[in-house]
Amino acid sequence: MKVPDRLELIAVPGVALVRPGDDLAVILIAALEASNLAPRDRDVLVVAQKVVSKAENRYVDLDTVNPSPRARSLAAETGKDPRLVEVILGESTEVIRSRPGLIIVEHLSGAVVANAGVDQSNVEPGEAGPRLLLLPRDPNASSKRLKSILDGHFSARLGVIISDSVGRAWRAGTLGQAIGLAGVPAIFDLRGRPDLYRRPLEVSQTGYADSIAGAAALLMGEGDEGCPLVIARGLDYPTPGPGAPGLLRARSEDLFR
Repeated sequence: MKVPDRLELIAVPGVALVRPGDDLAVILIAALEASNLAPRDRDVLVVAQKVVSKAENRYVDLDTVNPSPRARSLAAETGKDPRLVEVILGESTEVIRSRPGLIIVEHLSGAVVANAGVDQSNVEPGEAGPRLLLLPRDPNASSKRLKSILDGHFSARLGVIISDSVGRAWRAGTLGQAIGLAGVPAIFDLRGRPDLYRRPLEVSQTGYADSIAGAAALLMGEGDEGCPLVIARGLDYPTPGPGAPGLLRARSEDLFR
Protein backbone atom coordinates (compact mmCIF):
# COMPACT_ATOMS: atom_id res chain seq x y z
CA MET A 1 0.00 0.00 0.00
CA LYS A 2 1.30 3.42 -0.96
CA VAL A 3 0.34 6.09 1.54
CA PRO A 4 -0.67 9.30 -0.25
CA ASP A 5 0.82 12.63 0.79
CA ARG A 6 -2.49 14.34 0.09
CA LEU A 7 -6.12 13.25 0.20
CA GLU A 8 -8.91 15.42 -1.18
CA LEU A 9 -12.52 15.05 -0.01
CA ILE A 10 -15.17 16.68 -2.19
CA ALA A 11 -18.82 17.04 -1.17
CA VAL A 12 -21.02 16.74 -4.26
CA PRO A 13 -23.92 19.23 -4.11
CA GLY A 14 -27.30 19.01 -5.76
CA VAL A 15 -28.13 15.34 -5.30
CA ALA A 16 -31.88 15.15 -5.88
CA LEU A 17 -34.20 13.72 -3.26
CA VAL A 18 -34.43 9.98 -3.81
CA ARG A 19 -37.74 8.12 -3.97
CA PRO A 20 -38.58 4.42 -4.23
CA GLY A 21 -37.86 3.05 -7.67
CA ASP A 22 -35.52 5.87 -8.67
CA ASP A 23 -32.37 4.88 -10.54
CA LEU A 24 -29.80 6.05 -8.03
CA ALA A 25 -26.93 5.83 -10.52
CA VAL A 26 -28.74 8.27 -12.84
CA ILE A 27 -29.32 10.69 -9.94
CA LEU A 28 -25.66 10.56 -8.87
CA ILE A 29 -24.45 11.05 -12.45
CA ALA A 30 -26.69 14.09 -12.84
CA ALA A 31 -25.33 15.69 -9.65
CA LEU A 32 -21.71 14.96 -10.60
CA GLU A 33 -22.10 16.42 -14.08
CA ALA A 34 -24.11 19.46 -12.95
CA SER A 35 -21.33 20.25 -10.46
CA ASN A 36 -18.57 19.67 -13.02
CA LEU A 37 -17.17 16.96 -10.77
CA ALA A 38 -16.77 14.04 -13.16
CA PRO A 39 -14.89 11.38 -11.16
CA ARG A 40 -11.39 10.42 -12.19
CA ASP A 41 -9.67 7.07 -12.38
CA ARG A 42 -9.28 5.56 -8.86
CA ASP A 43 -11.53 8.09 -7.17
CA VAL A 44 -13.67 6.54 -4.43
CA LEU A 45 -17.33 7.59 -4.31
CA VAL A 46 -18.85 7.34 -0.84
CA VAL A 47 -22.65 7.08 -0.96
CA ALA A 48 -24.89 7.43 2.10
CA GLN A 49 -26.85 4.32 2.96
CA LYS A 50 -30.13 6.21 3.24
CA VAL A 51 -30.32 7.16 -0.43
CA VAL A 52 -29.54 3.57 -1.42
CA SER A 53 -32.25 2.22 0.87
CA LYS A 54 -34.76 4.79 -0.37
CA ALA A 55 -34.10 3.95 -4.01
CA GLU A 56 -34.52 0.25 -3.17
CA ASN A 57 -37.82 0.98 -1.36
CA ARG A 58 -36.64 -0.41 1.96
CA TYR A 59 -39.49 1.32 3.78
CA VAL A 60 -41.81 -0.20 6.35
CA ASP A 61 -45.05 1.55 7.30
CA LEU A 62 -45.06 1.47 11.08
CA ASP A 63 -48.83 1.16 11.36
CA THR A 64 -48.83 -2.08 9.35
CA VAL A 65 -46.56 -3.91 11.84
CA ASN A 66 -48.14 -6.40 14.25
CA PRO A 67 -45.76 -6.93 17.20
CA SER A 68 -45.10 -10.46 18.42
CA PRO A 69 -45.08 -11.37 22.14
CA ARG A 70 -41.28 -11.38 22.01
CA ALA A 71 -41.24 -7.88 20.52
CA ARG A 72 -43.65 -6.63 23.18
CA SER A 73 -41.48 -8.08 25.95
CA LEU A 74 -38.29 -6.53 24.56
CA ALA A 75 -40.11 -3.24 23.97
CA ALA A 76 -41.15 -3.13 27.64
CA GLU A 77 -37.52 -3.72 28.65
CA THR A 78 -36.07 -1.08 26.34
CA GLY A 79 -38.85 1.52 26.24
CA LYS A 80 -39.16 1.26 22.47
CA ASP A 81 -42.26 1.08 20.31
CA PRO A 82 -43.21 -2.63 20.05
CA ARG A 83 -43.75 -2.21 16.30
CA LEU A 84 -40.22 -0.87 15.87
CA VAL A 85 -38.86 -3.77 17.93
CA GLU A 86 -40.70 -6.26 15.72
CA VAL A 87 -39.01 -4.79 12.64
CA ILE A 88 -35.61 -4.87 14.37
CA LEU A 89 -36.10 -8.55 15.21
CA GLY A 90 -37.08 -9.29 11.63
CA GLU A 91 -33.80 -7.78 10.41
CA SER A 92 -31.69 -9.71 12.95
CA THR A 93 -30.37 -13.17 13.62
CA GLU A 94 -29.60 -12.61 17.31
CA VAL A 95 -30.18 -10.05 20.06
CA ILE A 96 -26.79 -9.57 21.71
CA ARG A 97 -27.40 -6.83 24.28
CA SER A 98 -30.26 -4.58 25.28
CA ARG A 99 -30.91 -1.79 27.73
CA PRO A 100 -33.39 1.09 27.90
CA GLY A 101 -33.24 2.91 24.59
CA LEU A 102 -30.93 0.46 22.80
CA ILE A 103 -30.95 -3.00 21.22
CA ILE A 104 -27.69 -4.44 19.87
CA VAL A 105 -28.20 -7.23 17.35
CA GLU A 106 -26.45 -9.28 14.74
CA HIS A 107 -27.94 -8.04 11.50
CA LEU A 108 -28.90 -10.46 8.72
CA SER A 109 -25.67 -9.38 6.98
CA GLY A 110 -23.61 -10.59 9.95
CA ALA A 111 -22.71 -7.10 11.19
CA VAL A 112 -23.22 -6.25 14.86
CA VAL A 113 -25.19 -3.00 14.93
CA ALA A 114 -27.61 -1.00 17.04
CA ASN A 115 -31.30 -1.50 16.26
CA ALA A 116 -30.46 -3.55 13.13
CA GLY A 117 -29.76 -0.29 11.32
CA VAL A 118 -33.50 0.49 11.32
CA ASP A 119 -33.87 4.26 11.24
CA GLN A 120 -36.42 7.06 11.30
CA SER A 121 -34.16 10.11 11.01
CA ASN A 122 -34.40 11.95 7.69
CA VAL A 123 -37.18 9.55 6.67
CA GLU A 124 -40.24 11.29 5.27
CA PRO A 125 -43.63 9.98 6.47
CA GLY A 126 -45.77 7.93 4.11
CA GLU A 127 -49.40 8.48 3.20
CA ALA A 128 -50.48 6.14 5.99
CA GLY A 129 -48.24 7.65 8.69
CA PRO A 130 -44.69 7.23 10.01
CA ARG A 131 -42.26 4.94 8.20
CA LEU A 132 -39.05 3.14 9.03
CA LEU A 133 -36.10 2.71 6.69
CA LEU A 134 -34.11 -0.54 6.63
CA LEU A 135 -30.59 -1.18 5.43
CA PRO A 136 -30.20 -2.31 1.79
CA ARG A 137 -30.81 -6.04 1.33
CA ASP A 138 -27.33 -6.56 -0.12
CA PRO A 139 -25.13 -3.45 0.17
CA ASN A 140 -22.24 -5.14 -1.65
CA ALA A 141 -24.46 -5.91 -4.64
CA SER A 142 -25.75 -2.33 -4.57
CA SER A 143 -22.17 -1.03 -4.57
CA LYS A 144 -21.21 -3.27 -7.49
CA ARG A 145 -24.19 -2.09 -9.53
CA LEU A 146 -23.36 1.56 -8.93
CA LYS A 147 -19.70 0.98 -9.76
CA SER A 148 -20.52 -0.80 -13.01
CA ILE A 149 -22.75 2.02 -14.25
CA LEU A 150 -20.52 4.85 -13.05
CA ASP A 151 -17.35 3.22 -14.42
CA GLY A 152 -18.98 2.89 -17.81
CA HIS A 153 -20.44 6.37 -17.89
CA PHE A 154 -17.26 8.17 -16.83
CA SER A 155 -14.79 5.75 -18.47
CA ALA A 156 -12.94 5.39 -15.17
CA ARG A 157 -12.05 2.70 -12.66
CA LEU A 158 -13.79 3.83 -9.50
CA GLY A 159 -14.28 2.59 -5.99
CA VAL A 160 -17.75 2.76 -4.45
CA ILE A 161 -18.48 2.62 -0.73
CA ILE A 162 -21.95 2.63 0.83
CA SER A 163 -21.57 4.14 4.29
CA ASP A 164 -23.72 4.25 7.39
CA SER A 165 -23.32 5.99 10.74
CA VAL A 166 -22.62 3.61 13.61
CA GLY A 167 -21.80 3.80 17.30
CA ARG A 168 -18.96 1.92 18.98
CA ALA A 169 -18.88 -0.36 21.98
CA TRP A 170 -16.02 1.39 23.78
CA ARG A 171 -16.23 5.03 22.67
CA ALA A 172 -18.93 7.69 22.53
CA GLY A 173 -20.09 9.20 19.26
CA THR A 174 -20.89 7.86 15.83
CA LEU A 175 -18.75 7.70 12.73
CA GLY A 176 -19.03 6.55 9.14
CA GLN A 177 -18.57 2.88 8.39
CA ALA A 178 -18.54 0.93 5.13
CA ILE A 179 -21.47 -1.50 4.87
CA GLY A 180 -21.01 -2.19 1.16
CA LEU A 181 -18.11 -1.67 -1.21
CA ALA A 182 -16.85 -2.42 -4.69
CA GLY A 183 -13.54 -1.76 -6.37
CA VAL A 184 -11.72 -0.79 -3.18
CA PRO A 185 -10.12 -3.00 -0.48
CA ALA A 186 -11.92 -3.57 2.80
CA ILE A 187 -8.75 -4.15 4.84
CA PHE A 188 -5.00 -3.89 4.45
CA ASP A 189 -3.33 -6.74 6.31
CA LEU A 190 0.06 -5.42 7.41
CA ARG A 191 1.07 -8.45 9.45
CA GLY A 192 4.60 -9.54 8.65
CA ARG A 193 5.69 -6.17 7.32
CA PRO A 194 8.48 -4.34 9.16
CA ASP A 195 7.96 -1.31 11.37
CA LEU A 196 10.41 1.62 11.51
CA TYR A 197 12.83 -0.51 13.52
CA ARG A 198 12.53 -3.60 11.31
CA ARG A 199 10.39 -5.48 13.79
CA PRO A 200 7.64 -7.48 12.03
CA LEU A 201 4.12 -6.28 12.64
CA GLU A 202 2.09 -9.01 14.33
CA VAL A 203 -1.50 -7.76 14.60
CA SER A 204 -1.79 -4.63 12.44
CA GLN A 205 -4.72 -4.58 10.04
CA THR A 206 -5.96 -1.27 8.64
CA GLY A 207 -9.71 -0.86 8.16
CA TYR A 208 -9.21 0.88 4.83
CA ALA A 209 -12.82 1.18 3.63
CA ASP A 210 -14.03 2.22 7.08
CA SER A 211 -11.33 4.92 7.22
CA ILE A 212 -12.55 6.38 3.93
CA ALA A 213 -16.19 6.23 5.06
CA GLY A 214 -15.26 7.91 8.34
CA ALA A 215 -13.48 10.74 6.55
CA ALA A 216 -16.41 11.25 4.17
CA ALA A 217 -18.82 11.45 7.10
CA LEU A 218 -17.21 14.76 8.08
CA LEU A 219 -18.74 16.25 4.93
CA MET A 220 -21.96 14.24 4.84
CA GLY A 221 -23.12 15.27 8.30
CA GLU A 222 -25.90 13.67 10.34
CA GLY A 223 -28.77 16.15 10.23
CA ASP A 224 -30.19 18.39 7.53
CA GLU A 225 -26.99 18.80 5.54
CA GLY A 226 -28.37 16.79 2.63
CA CYS A 227 -25.00 15.63 1.30
CA PRO A 228 -25.23 11.90 0.46
CA LEU A 229 -22.29 11.78 -1.98
CA VAL A 230 -18.59 12.48 -1.38
CA ILE A 231 -15.58 11.93 -3.64
CA ALA A 232 -12.32 10.78 -2.02
CA ARG A 233 -9.48 11.62 -4.39
CA GLY A 234 -5.76 10.89 -4.23
CA LEU A 235 -5.78 7.33 -2.88
CA ASP A 236 -3.58 4.62 -4.35
CA TYR A 237 -4.93 1.18 -3.54
CA PRO A 238 -4.29 -2.35 -4.84
CA THR A 239 -6.70 -4.96 -6.09
CA PRO A 240 -9.79 -5.12 -3.84
CA GLY A 241 -10.65 -8.09 -1.68
CA PRO A 242 -13.95 -9.74 -0.69
CA GLY A 243 -15.97 -6.61 0.00
CA ALA A 244 -17.60 -5.45 3.21
CA PRO A 245 -17.92 -8.96 4.74
CA GLY A 246 -14.13 -8.90 5.03
CA LEU A 247 -14.55 -6.22 7.71
CA LEU A 248 -16.59 -8.46 10.02
CA ARG A 249 -14.75 -9.94 12.95
CA ALA A 250 -15.07 -13.70 13.34
CA ARG A 251 -17.39 -14.71 16.17
CA SER A 252 -14.50 -16.53 17.89
CA GLU A 253 -12.57 -13.23 18.00
CA ASP A 254 -15.47 -11.02 18.99
CA LEU A 255 -14.88 -9.98 22.62
CA PHE A 256 -18.17 -8.06 22.60
CA ARG A 257 -19.95 -11.42 22.58
